[in-house]
Amino acid sequence: MTAHAELQAVLDRAAAGGRITPQEALDLYRFAPLHALGAAADAVRRRRYAGTEHIATYIIERNINYTNVCVTACKFCAFYAAPKDGEKGWSRDLDDILKRCAETVELGGTQIMFQGGHHPDYGVEYYEEHFSAIKKAFPQLVIHSLGASEVEHMARISGVSAEEAIRRIHAAGLDSFAGAGAELLPERPRKAIAPLKESGERWLEIMEIAHRLGVESTSTMLMGTGETNAERIEHIRMIREVQDRTGGFRAFIPYTYQPENNKLKGQTQATIFEYLRMIAIARLFLDNVAHIQGSWLTVGKEAGQLSLHYGADDLGSVMLEENVVSSAGARHRSNRMELLHLIRAAGRVPAQRATTYEHLVVHEDPANDPVDDRVVSHVSSTAIAGGTAHPELKLIDAK
Repeated sequence: MTAHAELQAVLDRAAAGGRITPQEALDLYRFAPLHALGAAADAVRRRRYAGTEHIATYIIERNINYTNVCVTACKFCAFYAAPKDGEKGWSRDLDDILKRCAETVELGGTQIMFQGGHHPDYGVEYYEEHFSAIKKAFPQLVIHSLGASEVEHMARISGVSAEEAIRRIHAAGLDSFAGAGAELLPERPRKAIAPLKESGERWLEIMEIAHRLGVESTSTMLMGTGETNAERIEHIRMIREVQDRTGGFRAFIPYTYQPENNKLKGQTQATIFEYLRMIAIARLFLDNVAHIQGSWLTVGKEAGQLSLHYGADDLGSVMLEENVVSSAGARHRSNRMELLHLIRAAGRVPAQRATTYEHLVVHEDPANDPVDDRVVSHVSSTAIAGGTAHPELKLIDAK
């Protein structure tokens, strides 16, 4: 059998629902023809969602950045300020956070992501106070926030176990964990870009604890910081292994490194083709993860749209606010009307979803689409450039 025939045989097996090995995934990622790879991944998506395969989902959410003060100093991050940097560092007060939650509800958002730095003073008690206040004021909002890295940090600050920290913040109002802090799970690339964070194995161990306690999560991967193709496949192998035990990862979301205003010198972003190949491989390899999300924020709207033909069933969120990857150079913006158009132009019917992927509104008829749509400017130009100004966030009309 020729090399091409061997690759096609693996693609055919994966498309039919067979499990592929890490080595087979690596071979496909490196050598399979792009369109054949996409076709196999799309076949898996269509079979998994038979009956609703014509639908692609999105969510309306807001990333609330509660502080940029952080002790981990990840080399790829342009958002953080060192704890002693009194000019650049800031934290939002609770009234400000609740105001942003109110705006989210007003604009039809259903989810908030509480995202920020590893502040040296913020232990479990800080998150308990804030989550309980948000839930009391806005019980309809889902708090899909933080990740294993924040759990490790808050538990250390408060002198408790990771399990106790998870139990307490879940009781206070956390509904599910984001995939925050996964970056790259294999040891070599993780130490190269985030040497002060917990190991990839520890990140997964904390997520496994959360899943066991009934707190589901998403999983992510940061592409384009100098990792090898084999390390990319190892990352999703590590996720699949935990998922086999827990079933707690709701989705997988790869996104690309943004190269501005940070300390990770000499690196280039992953190409659009590398990104699309990863979306497809993820759909083929992660046979135990329900959803694959396209990331238009980092790769652009056109590539995000293409991801719907490479195995993705979700196009992420209409972000009412986002400052972290924007500070590293992500310039892509979108509003709901544009996202609906992108999904339709890909040949799908858009549907607004909940955090757990139930369809809230299926936009069958374009004539009934919302016409008064607004977005939120992500961050001030001085903050993007690493200046000292506090990010100013304000509503603007979408044109």
